[in-house]
Amino acid sequence: MDVLAVASEMYPLVKTGGLADVVGALPAALAEHGVHVTTLLPGYPAVMRAVERPRALARYPDLFGGPARVVRAMIDGQRLLVLDAPHHFARDGGAYADAGGRDWQDNWRRFAALSAVAADLAGGAIKGFAPALVHAHDWQAAMTLAYMRHGAAHAVPAVLTIHNLAFQGRFDSGIFPALGLPASAFAVDGVEYYGGVGYLKAGLQYADAITTVSPAYAEEILTPAQGMGLDGLLSARRARLHGILNGIDMREWDPSGDALIPARYGMRSLAARKRNRRAVEKRFALASDESPIFCVVSRLTWQKGMDILADVVDDLVAMGGRLALIGTGDQGIEGTLLAAAARHQGRVGVMIGYDESVSHLLQAGADAIVIPSRFEPCGLTQLYGLRYGCVPVVARTGGLGDTVIDANEAALSAEVATGLVFEAGRGDSLRAALRRAVTLHREPGRWAAIQRAGMKADFSWGRSAERYAALYRSLTEGPAPE
Repeated sequence: MDVLAVASEMYPLVKTGGLADVVGALPAALAEHGVHVTTLLPGYPAVMRAVERPRALARYPDLFGGPARVVRAMIDGQRLLVLDAPHHFARDGGAYADAGGRDWQDNWRRFAALSAVAADLAGGAIKGFAPALVHAHDWQAAMTLAYMRHGAAHAVPAVLTIHNLAFQGRFDSGIFPALGLPASAFAVDGVEYYGGVGYLKAGLQYADAITTVSPAYAEEILTPAQGMGLDGLLSARRARLHGILNGIDMREWDPSGDALIPARYGMRSLAARKRNRRAVEKRFALASDESPIFCVVSRLTWQKGMDILADVVDDLVAMGGRLALIGTGDQGIEGTLLAAAARHQGRVGVMIGYDESVSHLLQAGADAIVIPSRFEPCGLTQLYGLRYGCVPVVARTGGLGDTVIDANEAALSAEVATGLVFEAGRGDSLRAALRRAVTLHREPGRWAAIQRAGMKADFSWGRSAERYAALYRSLTEGPAPE
């Protein structure tokens, strides 16, 4: 089966979050189930630099304001189609925002262009390429389904994956005439959303199947509390909604073969983590002792619960813990955390920004990773933590609750506990979980059992890819489930 995936980022070419990791890892896992994925990506500068000898397979004299072409590429074993549209994507700054963090004002046009081209490809724009199904990811690709339903690819099945419902691609109704869709598309059962244009809403409306990245999140988004205004539509389409847990790339995240960490190790050589621990202490200017190091690798935002974490840093230090944090986001939260680092020199280290090698080092050298999200569709950092013996301390929400077994007495006695779980959005519950972690860390045998139980857990893409392949076949080989 040939599948066209459409996404705005893909690891290792361009990454702002977990979306890129999923788009980068899923094709290889699907190949083992007879599914051959070709991914359409925007031609950002980093992507175009990786394309060798680009050859145009399709050309657009005027794609929403300028010329464009689609080129084929094979990069790191991935089959790609790249939308080379310099007027949309050849920019300094990020995929969605300028260097100052301000969203590109024409994001509506940029990702309409990506979606329109994807629909063309689904409809046979390239000779010899006729995908049996289209799989679009998040709001940046969701309009693909609108263009398909109102174009030549109207009969091609389409799947939309929600990686985070909070990001919806909502724009003023004034953009609609420029989208090139028929007037009938601007309706409640089309792209119209509260008087404007909703990109994610349109995808949800037109999708043959909708997936989220964990079973719990699939249930949570049906409620007003987490439905972000779309719970009514999602509830109406519940029969088409599937929660499929994300996996991780077990080759990229493997402590026994990770070239980014000072000391490699496995379940039977946990003592080797001490060398990585010392490297964490040096990198974050932490005092060298045997107290537990809690790490954070996260966007510093309200959703991620970083304001809650900032409120308990003093308590964590008082308990005897240390903190090493890397991330960027809300300037107020950044300032609060930097102030905590200044107050607790040698006990708290903060790096503003993101560095992939530091992320690997923290997972390999810290004792625990803290994830206090208010909501979390799936989360990948807790899965990396499990794989690396960096014990997750997580909020009970979305995929975090799906993947971490709390270290209560029953789970500890059965040696199946893999982390510590607390109530989302509650600082008192986070404090209690941190205190439990500090106490457990003083019992090396119990702590090592938690580490090994997590490292044994299988969160590879194998089972998830099997579910995706089965879903694809249900849409291409029989009537869509309703």
